[in-house]
Amino acid sequence: MTPTDASPPTSNISVRRGDPLVVMEDVQKHYGDFQALTDIDLTVNRGEVVVVIGPSGSGKSTLCRTINRLESITSGTITIDGQTLPSEGKALAALRADVGMVFQSFNLFAHLTILENVTLGPMKVKGMKKADAVREAKVLLDRVGVGHQADKLPAQLSGGQQQRVAIARALAMTPKVMLFDEPTSALDPEMINEVLDVMVELAEDGMTMVVVTHEMGFARKAGDRVVFMAEGKIVEQAAPDEFFTAPKSDRAKDFLSKLITH
Repeated sequence: MTPTDASPPTSNISVRRGDPLVVMEDVQKHYGDFQALTDIDLTVNRGEVVVVIGPSGSGKSTLCRTINRLESITSGTITIDGQTLPSEGKALAALRADVGMVFQSFNLFAHLTILENVTLGPMKVKGMKKADAVREAKVLLDRVGVGHQADKLPAQLSGGQQQRVAIARALAMTPKVMLFDEPTSALDPEMINEVLDVMVELAEDGMTMVVVTHEMGFARKAGDRVVFMAEGKIVEQAAPDEFFTAPKSDRAKDFLSKLITH
């Protein structure tokens, strides 16, 4: 372990900023005869926010879920911080602990309080003492704006609040990278911004993020790079300003024209 790896969670994000953290090489994913991902080559650098967009069914969520092996790959390699993602077992569980995941549905444990939802992972997976886990969880819940809800059950919170708890739960594991799979798609319109605001703050703090979303405003505001997918392939990728003002591929131009006209 290097000294940088042993740094506090708030500081290890910016250390060695810019070097490759997640690397996907020649990744293929089949469901029977259907090829969901084709020839995926993608590098996410430390401290970078990569926003993955594209039409429904383009493979965005599948790509996101392969990064922590929630979806297995047919062939190719995925490495996280230089380590190849194992296919199963304790090694996979250990590497998964470095990868935070926030889903469309909040996936909170309904019978546990908000505080218990956030402390469970650090205590069970990382062996953190309860007092330490509680202290860290309260800091994180305050950070995402739901500290005053700590003793409530998930059902007592709005969808936007539950999703912010889900973000705090992922952060509690001090991940090296955060994956967001359409985190606002299940929310009412008025709740979307409260979740996106938390994500923008994370981006500004230097958290490495891969975000699958339909929220183009977030892509413009917080993204370092936009990856546009269609039919299971990465069609093009560019800085947000470049992508939204001068897309290179006809497929991206068509996609953006439909967004603008509706």
